[in-house]
Amino acid sequence: MLAPLLLGAVLRYDAPDGRVAIRLSELEAYRGVGEDPGSHAFRGRTPRNAVMFGEPGHLYAYFSYGMHVCLNIVARPEGSSSGVLMRGGTVVDGLDLARSRRPGVHDRDLARGPGRLAKALGVPLDAGGSDLLGSPFMLQVPSAPLHAASGPRTGVGGAGGGSQYPWRFWLPGDEGVSPYRRHKLAAE
Repeated sequence: MLAPLLLGAVLRYDAPDGRVAIRLSELEAYRGVGEDPGSHAFRGRTPRNAVMFGEPGHLYAYFSYGMHVCLNIVARPEGSSSGVLMRGGTVVDGLDLARSRRPGVHDRDLARGPGRLAKALGVPLDAGGSDLLGSPFMLQVPSAPLHAASGPRTGVGGAGGGSQYPWRFWLPGDEGVSPYRRHKLAAE
């Protein structure tokens, strides 16, 4: 599985207003068609999720709850589908620019959560499909895997959540890790 190997990777984005880089400290893995009910690709290819079926190492960006851009790394060979959601990290370059994009937010929280991470980087929705190894991005993966913890994905309920899919990975004790929030059932 790719997700734990990406912990500690640094994702850099050169936006028109400047560069921000984030060290990834929390990720969630999602499988593809018919394999993972929590995945955007579970029911098959659509115009929205087509990037997930493309080349690995590309960006799958989507709009969440009508207000947040979320970013995924395509993780399987072309023609299949899966993604790694970038859930949290720490700004390691471009701190002043990240602060200007999220005014009044504590530095620890600038990229702590998937929508916050995209906002701190300045990545727009239309960057979806971009190669994360080429300009305006650069993804640098650690040379050796880091010690990771794992558990259920955040906010994913039903057949796609809980302990059946303990595919949330994080660096224990890292300040860029978001608080865990389990999915709430309708009766709660």
